[in-house]
Amino acid sequence: CSLLRRALCLSRRAPAPADPMLYADKRALETNLKVNLLAIREKELNYYTQNCQAVGTQAALLAGFAYSGLTQVAIPHDRAYALRIAYLLVTTTAMCFELIAVLNTTLLSMMGPGLALRGPDGSMHPAVDGMMIEYRTAYYCFVLGLVFFHFSAALFSWLIYVHWSVSTMVTLCICGSLLLLTRYAKRVYLRFRLPAEMVITGAFEASDVAAAAGPVVQRGDAASGYVSREQAQLIASSNQ
Repeated sequence: CSLLRRALCLSRRAPAPADPMLYADKRALETNLKVNLLAIREKELNYYTQNCQAVGTQAALLAGFAYSGLTQVAIPHDRAYALRIAYLLVTTTAMCFELIAVLNTTLLSMMGPGLALRGPDGSMHPAVDGMMIEYRTAYYCFVLGLVFFHFSAALFSWLIYVHWSVSTMVTLCICGSLLLLTRYAKRVYLRFRLPAEMVITGAFEASDVAAAAGPVVQRGDAASGYVSREQAQLIASSNQ
């Protein structure tokens, strides 16, 4: 009888061996989920990378035009000193804004994908989020450089042309071009504008998985929950 009681005690203390098939299936499911999450975020990464390359190319072109306006233009010495200073300052400002956009987009298109590709586990999410934030700075610098480039062209007309009527006509044409550019950009922005609360990103939260999975009975609890502990930990680790 004592031997039987000791055998029962040992059987209660010894944990039941885990099924290797179930363990392998769970690890495979976690791996596949991580791969699918990274594939979704990779689309965002490629989107911002292509945008940075497009903005950087146009910004470099405008910066070259502004540099030519500083080095290839013979400024008449008989013009007013304030007019010459204004032209140089505005042209230099346009070139600086465009160079900032070129540098920013170049670094983003190089270091963002590099962090996502070569960083530790979970580096895809800070890489995409960082590119999303820094891309706005490059875009604003590009727009400001474009505006100052128009002002530089208007001041250039007052430096070169002798008669005020010619300079006035050229200035009006440049101002009209800037006005049309602004109206067109505003129309396109309003047509494709997406409110901030409606933006959908590739980042997944535990609540998203819970909504997709439905009620799940957790371990050791007869009540129905929303998502298991392993799923919540997996989503949290993938978003780090």
